[in-house]
Amino acid sequence: MIQLKSLQELEKMREAGRHVGEVLLHLRKLAEPGISTAEIDAEARRQIRTRELESSFLDYAPGGAPPYPAVICISVNDEIVHGIPGKRRLHDGDLLKLDFGVIFAGFHGDSAVTLPVGEIDEESRHLLETTRRSLDAGIATMKPGQRLGDVGHAVQREVEKEGFSVVRDFVGHGIGRALHEPPQLPNFGKPGRGQRLKAGMVLAIEPMVNAGGHEVRMKSDGWTAATADGSRSSHFEHTVAITESGPEVLTRVPGSH
Repeated sequence: MIQLKSLQELEKMREAGRHVGEVLLHLRKLAEPGISTAEIDAEARRQIRTRELESSFLDYAPGGAPPYPAVICISVNDEIVHGIPGKRRLHDGDLLKLDFGVIFAGFHGDSAVTLPVGEIDEESRHLLETTRRSLDAGIATMKPGQRLGDVGHAVQREVEKEGFSVVRDFVGHGIGRALHEPPQLPNFGKPGRGQRLKAGMVLAIEPMVNAGGHEVRMKSDGWTAATADGSRSSHFEHTVAITESGPEVLTRVPGSH
């Protein structure tokens, strides 16, 4: 059942979102050649402790998956989402995806950003910018009375007109006291289809866009999803509240995407 948030609950989600946005903005400074993904995770952990928050991701184990061992998902190049931080070091030209969530006063915030490491090639930059535009196009559609299919269609149209493909195996989601709540929010769809949006709904919209085909392969760690054809992938996400006056992006802070 879809949980509509009260004004008091929305205020807590604003705080959760603010923390997520501020931490991701801070972590952007670390996206430099030579740093390991484990070092980025260590700084994310430090930020969580300093802010007296809880991680949304650490030990998360949906559907029998192994517990996720980090507080941030870090995916590089052909990795789409849910990459596990480790010894891997970043190199000039990498396309870096950071997906981060925290709990404040019992409520989750969730956001993701794709960053260039050093100088990236033109196709990677085009992919990154297209994904960011598709997120904005989807958010602009998130108004009371619109349908989930309208949002997904707005994302898909922006992506496919640039010759890229939308991942279908992973979708956006409701969010609140649980990291993943109903409804699912695909990044593709047909206008006029699906659940109608209502004020009080809070959704995490997260386009995942591949330079090649939309197909996905899972790596042996049980978490990391990568493109089946080895092409690069980009990922952006915001937590968005549906209000009577339109969408309110809870995880956007000054200076962020």
